[in-house]
Amino acid sequence: MNEHILIVEDEQELCMTLGDRLRSEGYAVDVAFDGKSGFEKMSQAPFDLLILDLMLPMRSGLDLCVDLRRSGFTTPILILTALSQSLEKVAGLKLGADDYVTKPFDTLELMARVEALLRRSPNRPENMGAVQEVYRLGSIVLDTRKSRVSRDGQPVNLTSREYQLFRYLVEHRGTTVSREELLEQVWGHIPGTLTRTVDMHIASLRQKLELQPKKPEMIITIPLMGYKFQM
Repeated sequence: MNEHILIVEDEQELCMTLGDRLRSEGYAVDVAFDGKSGFEKMSQAPFDLLILDLMLPMRSGLDLCVDLRRSGFTTPILILTALSQSLEKVAGLKLGADDYVTKPFDTLELMARVEALLRRSPNRPENMGAVQEVYRLGSIVLDTRKSRVSRDGQPVNLTSREYQLFRYLVEHRGTTVSREELLEQVWGHIPGTLTRTVDMHIASLRQKLELQPKKPEMIITIPLMGYKFQM
């Protein structure tokens, strides 16, 4: 079964060109030209990846990220940003996007990021069935069967990448994991991805999961080596 990708982009020529390229790679593709239609399509049918422009009519890409994550969607989100949208890019990653590509983008780079996000998507059948286990970590529960994390019974809104990172750390708890290993296992081979990317996602996880993010007790930094999950 072909993986299904939704492109939400108001530049219709770009949307169609990108759609044609993805279809030529074997993906099933649907499109929407505004944020309202994009949310409706996401709500009506399952998608394996959302490619999302930030500047959209009807509803912005940032608002769409927030609404989707609050609604429980774990679908990976790849945002498209202009060079002048550095602040929006950072905001998008904080609000639920998993990765970004800057316009005008290199097609090969975009395809590499699409493949990496799909390969590690929690919605992918082989990833859902890899480990059928629930981890109870104090007040936090990681349910790998449903790709969900909760605290005190309340869902924690993690991006797809944050979920993958947290799950990898938990499954290797008690072991120091290097940034390079995390890049390899969670991000895959994506050109230009830096170890600083890992640090940013760790910081975000701590904000969402640690009682005192500046004094973490679960996700510990091991100087010059990497990170370790302990609980």
